[in-house]
Amino acid sequence: MYANPRQAASAYRGLELETSVSQADPHALICMLFDGVIGAVARARAALRVGETAARGEATTRALRLLDEGLKASLDPRGGELSANLEALYEYMSHRLLSANSSGDDARYAEVAAMLEQLRDAWRRIAPGARSARQAA
Repeated sequence: MYANPRQAASAYRGLELETSVSQADPHALICMLFDGVIGAVARARAALRVGETAARGEATTRALRLLDEGLKASLDPRGGELSANLEALYEYMSHRLLSANSSGDDARYAEVAAMLEQLRDAWRRIAPGARSARQAA
């Protein structure tokens, strides 16, 4: 007669995310990707601390997919040197995440998390300028 509260909450979160994505501008979508990768790395680190190898692997895989299929795939090749540098940085982060997962080294996860947080913070700071430029065009 009543739905499982966990299933209902999960469905609501899925709908909320879908709505957020469909209504977000390109700048906000990149912020969401950064948040997703950072969250996945945090989950991998938490799983590492408690010895949950499978959960660590799943979280690391999620972070890798968001990096490769989200952030890296969103780069515009016409972006020149900046785009090329970001691509190389994302590739480096991917290698560090793979290494962190295989070795169980939290320092490597922490290194990637710190870089992602710096990039996300920088990306957020350019938000007002990005929106103004799009509206002026």
